[in-house]
Amino acid sequence: MLPRSLTSRIILAFVGLSVALLIAVSATLFLVLREQHQNQTKQSLGAQIVWLVYAVNSGKAATWNATIVDEGAQIQADGGFILTRNPNGAVRVLVGDPSSVEIPDGPTGTATVKIDTTRTSDGKSYVYIEPASTQTKGWTFVMAEPDRSTQEALGDLIRALLIVIVVLLVAGIPTAWLLSRSITGPMRRLAEAAAELPKSTSDKALPLEGPTEVRVLTERFNAMAHELASTRSEETQMLANLRHDLRTPLTSIGGFAEAIADGTASGDRAMTAARTIAEEAQRLERLVGELGVVERLRQGPAALRPEVLDAMKLLTDAAARFQSRATTQRVTVDVAGAAPGEAGLTFTGDRLAVERILQNLVENALSVLPRGGHIWLRAAALAMPGRPPGVSVSVTDDGAGFPPGTTEKVFERFFRADPSRSGTGSGLGLAIVRELARAHGGEAWAENVAPHGARVTVLLPLVPAMPAVRPQVPVK
Repeated sequence: MLPRSLTSRIILAFVGLSVALLIAVSATLFLVLREQHQNQTKQSLGAQIVWLVYAVNSGKAATWNATIVDEGAQIQADGGFILTRNPNGAVRVLVGDPSSVEIPDGPTGTATVKIDTTRTSDGKSYVYIEPASTQTKGWTFVMAEPDRSTQEALGDLIRALLIVIVVLLVAGIPTAWLLSRSITGPMRRLAEAAAELPKSTSDKALPLEGPTEVRVLTERFNAMAHELASTRSEETQMLANLRHDLRTPLTSIGGFAEAIADGTASGDRAMTAARTIAEEAQRLERLVGELGVVERLRQGPAALRPEVLDAMKLLTDAAARFQSRATTQRVTVDVAGAAPGEAGLTFTGDRLAVERILQNLVENALSVLPRGGHIWLRAAALAMPGRPPGVSVSVTDDGAGFPPGTTEKVFERFFRADPSRSGTGSGLGLAIVRELARAHGGEAWAENVAPHGARVTVLLPLVPAMPAVRPQVPVK
């Protein structure tokens, strides 16, 4: 069962890795040390054999026998032994007290010395050296010392491991703790900030600290917190604007309805009050409808249903839809037709969404134009750097134009820089226009025209950048 704490898991992983490395290094080091100690024993025996060969070849058997016994005292003291076999095959122990007196096979081929390990009948391991009998007048000698390479290697290894373990404890554990802190510290701040997020109104960014992954997570959390704070601010502003927008028509409806009910308004005044009530009710209906569009836009491009559309026909239909109102206001609506022989302007888009775009633009223009004003509806092929080719539809009026510095802000929800341009609108019209355009992968922008007037242009790509759609409630 793994610990629940990330710090504990990191320390556990560090300990596990350290143990695995210690085992691997210890096994390798043990083999190296054991071989080194065996080599030292073999070198010592190699030095001993020099004087043995010299003694045998420089004196009589009785003389070199005594010399070997005398010089082999150190071998005996170390627990070793010396065996000899005469040319007749008789074996005797010259030095030491081995449990068995078997003489191993001597060197073969051209080798003059054989160095190897053997075990006696009591299970003890020895390193022995055996010169070729040709060097010792036909006699065979075996000089052996106990093979303590395993014990000596273990001793060296234990001493080295004690030092390594102390270093790991002194340096490794603090390093693991600091490493865990570098991860858990920022994550703990993230957890605390996430817990406060539902009730927090601040979008103060958390510091980018820790590993890359934690920094990326913190950066995305900061972006989410900022977006949430912006959304809350927009919602607060939207509610304030809604209260303002709803209060006026509701006050008018309530006042005129009460006047009709108590008889204060009668005759022509009653008719005027009824018309006012109807106009304010229509205003409320438009506001509710536009709020519904804003809600559907949250679904993104998947809420749209693309089909092949004729730009000129859409403009003609939009002009016809507002002809009655334009005539009442004595506003001229002009639609530019295609030139003779010119190909039609077709593109793929959501019909209801594009109709909503044109409706909002024409309504916005009608709401600010005085009597005798003009509205021009235009469509044209348009290619902009960095964007796919598309069709632009524009609505131009010869009214007062946008106030200086507001051509970008007019696309913000509920933005009203000039009450004279807001009319009875909700402040959502141009915001919906831009969002519908962007849902298609297009764009919308506003500008003032000379000598006076305003134009809003919407670019719609020939093929919208939309994912595969599923059935949705159409935009109304």
